[in-house]
Amino acid sequence: MSPADETGRPRRGRRPGNEKQIEALLYEALETEIGGLAIYETALSCAVNESLKQEWREYLEETRTHRRVLLTVFEQLGMETERETPGREVARHISQALLRAMRMAQTAGDEEAAQRVAVECVVLAETKDHANWALIGRVAQEHGGRMGKVLAQAHAAVAPDEDHHLYHSQGWARELWIEALGYPAVLPPPEEIRQAHTAIGAARARQQRGEMLHH
Repeated sequence: MSPADETGRPRRGRRPGNEKQIEALLYEALETEIGGLAIYETALSCAVNESLKQEWREYLEETRTHRRVLLTVFEQLGMETERETPGREVARHISQALLRAMRMAQTAGDEEAAQRVAVECVVLAETKDHANWALIGRVAQEHGGRMGKVLAQAHAAVAPDEDHHLYHSQGWARELWIEALGYPAVLPPPEEIRQAHTAIGAARARQQRGEMLHH
């Protein structure tokens, strides 16, 4: 049944959704943010490019903020932050696997290759993180009541950063690989130069990379 408005009638376009799965999503999101902190700390130890280091330092601080935002959500919704769920365990396993991959690359002794592995690990982590927040935004849009309001506030605070993290990281991964393959690369990537904050903005930046190569 849809949440009721102030007249007691069901509010159109609002659905309570599957509360159990919404909670499962939030636990996965929290674990993803926690894992993201370790991923960025390790990725920084792999970074060679100074612009990339600066970018990741900013992402690390923003990820700390995202974790705090989620902890506030848990407090507001009366959820236990330490509770374990199957999805949370999987999210932790994935984060740990990405950490092992970066350390493996470091031990191989090729700094440039280790940096590329680190960027790819960041892209993988941010893909999941971005998906989590997109789903949280969907819940906020569909769900009425206190939960909808709490999640809407959290989503508004975090979603722009998540767009930035994903699209810029994808740009770094692409350009560092192009450089390694022996072709002209745009570094920092077009997404960074054009400060792309949306999927459309990132696509436009990629379309302009040819022009940037000739400047």
